[in-house]
Amino acid sequence: MQKLSLREKSILAGLFLAKFDERGLKYLGFDNFTEAFNVIGFSLEVKPMSVKNYRDEFDPIFPNKRQGWHKREIRQYCKDIYNSFKDLDIRNFSNLLKEIIYENHERDVLMEQVAKEEDRESSFAKRLITGQAAEHYFKENYITIDVFKNYQIEDTTKHGCGFDFKLHAENKEFLGIEVKGLNNSSGNIALTNKEYSVAQLLRERYFLFIVKNFKEIPFHDYFGNPLNSKLNFNRIETTVSFN
Repeated sequence: MQKLSLREKSILAGLFLAKFDERGLKYLGFDNFTEAFNVIGFSLEVKPMSVKNYRDEFDPIFPNKRQGWHKREIRQYCKDIYNSFKDLDIRNFSNLLKEIIYENHERDVLMEQVAKEEDRESSFAKRLITGQAAEHYFKENYITIDVFKNYQIEDTTKHGCGFDFKLHAENKEFLGIEVKGLNNSSGNIALTNKEYSVAQLLRERYFLFIVKNFKEIPFHDYFGNPLNSKLNFNRIETTVSFN
């Protein structure tokens, strides 16, 4: 599966959404198709419209209310994907999507299972929104923000250093950027103990970048020195007692 091109991965996502329709959305944890296009698109680093177009490509094959691209024949490279994967059931197809979209497949699948065991909200959609999709949105858009414009970006998501991206520029101190995602235009976010501690240490050089509204049209907000901003943080601790 790792050998699939970005286009082939986008086609597979479109095939899943056409074949399983509303049931497929619910199974993955999406509220609507726009959210699915946005989240999968940003996670794959392709345009959300590409995912939609591939769903529309396959719509005439399946019994749903959409007509899709019914006035022309399905393109051959889409037929090839269809013929290879059309017989997958919803469980195996969703597992395939997780394998090709999750950047850290084993960890993210494990975290889904852990959340489910703890009766917390757990879904493919939520994990992508709160992580991968939001991070890729930042990489695509950070250069348009004046305060970040002259910086080079370094991905530190796997370094465990308390922020997702390090921005650096000649003769300037680096900036640490922690990215969070929300499916709605408002909601709650959480900082880990490490993220909070690093934010305390870096102060004005620490930015919290929040990507909002994946359900409709994603947009962002950001806060320098977030612990000394209009945001209100409440400490939540989990303790264990030993007898």
